[in-house]
Amino acid sequence: MALLKVSNLDVRFDTREGVVKAVNSMDFEIDEGETLAIVGESGAGKSQLVLSFMGLLAENGSVSGEALFRGKDLLQMKPGELNGIRGRYIAMIFQDPMTSLNPFLTIEKQMTEVVRHHQGLRKDEARAHAVEMLRAVRIPDPEERIRQYPHEYSGGMRQRVMIAMGLLCEPELLIADEPSTALDVTVQAQITELVGEIRKETRMSAILITHDLAVVAESADRIIVMYAGEAVETGTVDDIFYHPQHPYTRGLLASVPRLDRASDDELQAIPGNPPNLLDLPSGCHFRDRCSEATGQCNERPPLWVADGGRTSRCFLPMEGGYIVALGNDAEEAE
Repeated sequence: MALLKVSNLDVRFDTREGVVKAVNSMDFEIDEGETLAIVGESGAGKSQLVLSFMGLLAENGSVSGEALFRGKDLLQMKPGELNGIRGRYIAMIFQDPMTSLNPFLTIEKQMTEVVRHHQGLRKDEARAHAVEMLRAVRIPDPEERIRQYPHEYSGGMRQRVMIAMGLLCEPELLIADEPSTALDVTVQAQITELVGEIRKETRMSAILITHDLAVVAESADRIIVMYAGEAVETGTVDDIFYHPQHPYTRGLLASVPRLDRASDDELQAIPGNPPNLLDLPSGCHFRDRCSEATGQCNERPPLWVADGGRTSRCFLPMEGGYIVALGNDAEEAE
């Protein structure tokens, strides 16, 4: 049984302009010890996808579907029950450490509260554990710096504190939303190595939300490529990097600098902008930016599936794949 299984998940936001369709009919699962990466441009719905089953959507947000964690539906849990899961069994590292840390509390207070609440440690034990975790994420002089407030840390160091807090209770599932945004490449490598070591020791699973394909290539086992609130392609790291099927996936890869690319070989940017989630176009949502679009793309594209569970939602045939949902059938199901 999968550690987490998400089925037919939709996320909507009621706004003055109308209903924002942030996530549409998402299905995925993650096993113990596996790292799943979710990639795509800003606004693709990556963060809202995980915030929805963590119970952290904004007040105007709503979610439907199913998110089974060890067989229990997170979407049906009462706030108190979900609070017992968050932090202890599922931890999340947020994208913006400045707004995630309480500016009125010391780092020590914020870190020790987590382990005292979830693991029942004494105050001195909790502090010692917090200091060791700060040392593990390369915070200098952790015994002294743990007494400080968030504003006394640089942006990169606040991000490392958030990573340390996420790992404090050795969760079964770690969700990391752009965890290396404020870190230089050396620290990125150190943090990636640390998380990898903890994964091996504890069989911890991880969901990595990022636009950094280099981090994905090094850390992930499987990848979901999201565009305009839906999965357009899924597969293993080798599938996505060496045999991309969807035009959007190929566009993302072509826009990334590579050492094996000639120095005079220009990067290929994806033209245009993502669609307005208030008014998604009919048919393929990527068609207006796609160099391979045809008249067919005005209709809902079919879903292709191949061995190993890899998928692509496109009219272009997928290598070794077969259609499991016709375009019109999928559109009616929504």
